[in-house]
Order: sequence, then C-alpha cells, then structure tokens
Amino acid sequence: MSNTGNTILGVITGTAIGAALGILFAPEKGEVTRKNIANMASETKKSLEENAIDFKDKMATKIAADTDTLETKVENIVSDVSYKTEDVITALENKLAILKNKNKKLQKTV
Repeated sequence: MSNTGNTILGVITGTAIGAALGILFAPEKGEVTRKNIANMASETKKSLEENAIDFKDKMATKIAADTDTLETKVENIVSDVSYKTEDVITALENKLAILKNKNKKLQKTV
C-alpha cells in the first residue's frame, strides 16, 4: 500500500513540476501555452484516474486475500477446539465410568 501511495505521489509531483517548467520555458504564444496546459491537465486527470482504479483494484485484492486468510485461520481454530473438546469429553467419560464402577462396588458392600 505504501509503494502505491508513493507512486501516485510521484506521478502527481512529476506532473506538477513538468507543467511548471513547461510554462516557464514555453516559447509559444499564450493561446498555445493555454492549450498545452489544458492538454497536460487532461492527461494528468486520466493518469490519476487510472492510478486510482489500479490502487482500488490492488486494495480489493489484498482485502479479499486477507479475508480468505482470516477465514482459514478461524476455521483451523474451530477445528482444533473441536478436537480438544472431543478429547476432554472422552477423558470425562472415562472418569465417569471409573466412578460408576467404584459406586457399584460400594453399593454391593453395603
């Protein structure tokens, strides 16, 4: 994201510097210079629109990838918890069986 932001900033800065230098050193009449400025502004607008679309697409792709990664992590955690829950239930069932056997022995002796 930082590289894309820097690229957009670089394009804007370069365009502004180029436009300023073009105006300062323009050997043409004012009308021609104004047309050149209008053309340059139009080109800059198109370039910014394309960069904005590229940036949006890259961010959408990154967000989708991050979402997929998060969903996978959540699924893995749920799966791990499920296995651990099964282990705990099995251990408790074994303890319950042992306690029932002890209880039967105690009932027979009374």
